[in-house]
Amino acid sequence: MSTGTFWLISIVAAVAIAFLLPRAVRGARAYFKFRGKRLVTCPETHRPAAVEVDAAKAAVAGAATAQHLELSQCSRWPEKAGCGQECLRQIEAAPVDCLVRTIVTRWYSGKACAICGKIIHEVEWLGHKPALRNPEGKTIYWDAVSAEKLPDVFATHGPVCWDCHVAETLLREHPELVVMRSPKWYP
Repeated sequence: MSTGTFWLISIVAAVAIAFLLPRAVRGARAYFKFRGKRLVTCPETHRPAAVEVDAAKAAVAGAATAQHLELSQCSRWPEKAGCGQECLRQIEAAPVDCLVRTIVTRWYSGKACAICGKIIHEVEWLGHKPALRNPEGKTIYWDAVSAEKLPDVFATHGPVCWDCHVAETLLREHPELVVMRSPKWYP
C-alpha cells in the first residue's frame, strides 16, 4: 500500500467517524432516555396504563436526528392494540417523570416504615427493595403489583422497609421458626 493510499483511507475513515459518531451518540441517548416501563394516563379511559416505548426504534430515529416514538407494549393490549398512541405526548413532554422507577422512588422518598418507623431514604433497585403493607397488615413487594395499579395501591397501602417485610413474611409463612421475645431495656 502506498503512502498516498494510506492517507486517503485515513482521511475517509476520519470523515466517516466524524459523521457517524455524533449520530451514534444521539441514538444511544435516545435509547437510554426512552427505555423502561412508564405509567401514563390513557387518553381514552383517563385511567393509568403501563406502557413501554420501543427504545430501539427511538434510538434509530434519534440517530437520524428525527425523534419518533412508538409503543412496544401497553397494559391495554391486545384488545386496544390499534389505538392512535396519543399517550406518547405525555412521554415526550416528561420522559423521566412518567417512568415507573421515578414514580416509585418519589412515593417512598422520606416516608417512614409502617411497622418500625424507620425512614426510607432511597429505594434500592438491585438489593433490599421496600415493600407495601395492605390495610389487613399483609406485606408485599411493590413490584408484585402491576404498574397500572400502583397509583390505587399507593393510596391504600403503607410503605414498609425491606427488613420488616422479610420479618413479616417469615412470621406469616413459617411461624414455627419464629420466637417472639419481649424487648429487654437496659439502663
